[in-house]
Amino acid sequence: MKILVVDDEQDICEILQYNLETEGYEVVAANSAEEALEILNNEKQSGEALPNLILLDVMMGEMSGFQMARKLKADADTVNIPIIFVTALDDEDNTVKGLNIGADDYISKPLSMKEVKARVKAVLRRAAPSQVSHEEDALPSSSPEIHYETIDLNLDSKTATLDGVDLSLTKLEFELLSLLLQNLGKVFSREELLSRCWPHDVYVLDRTVDVNITRLRKKIGRYGKQVKTRIGYGYCFEK
Repeated sequence: MKILVVDDEQDICEILQYNLETEGYEVVAANSAEEALEILNNEKQSGEALPNLILLDVMMGEMSGFQMARKLKADADTVNIPIIFVTALDDEDNTVKGLNIGADDYISKPLSMKEVKARVKAVLRRAAPSQVSHEEDALPSSSPEIHYETIDLNLDSKTATLDGVDLSLTKLEFELLSLLLQNLGKVFSREELLSRCWPHDVYVLDRTVDVNITRLRKKIGRYGKQVKTRIGYGYCFEK
């Protein structure tokens, strides 16, 4: 697994690189967003494997971590690379801003290496393509296909389309959408969604559910507004 660490503080890069390499990860470090983008561009041009995860500082020189993240999410080659923001900006507005851009998690400075390792492991596991079965899913479909108006899911091939156009869903987004569509109108708490759609042996925060629901809403276009938040209860797909 390759991790790209981006921080304009050299000592933080070195600390993160050392600790992550001791966990067996391949780590590449950059001291600015511009340098990181150049590294990614060179990897794309050479055919080298892109990072499996990016640890990205927010407050940097000319280009901030938020600006870099927007560029990554606008590029088809990097849109699915998970991002963990690492920053001293731990107020709610900046946290929400980062998550809305597409971050998978948010770690505040000063860093706890134990927490960093746990979050990195959790995000990488969630992003892994391995399939996890969920025997306890309510009302499992007897058909390998799920249809809702112009949304079509194939549970065997793990593919989804909207208006006949392929949807680029992550494994978690696919699991969430299939569960919600098989249980129209049923409200699932965050805890239920975590237990049904996430591996059981990873460290996951409740807000991770909110991040993935937000992304799912955007990807399913006009149907996004039917993924309802029931304050104090959870989420459902409303007919």
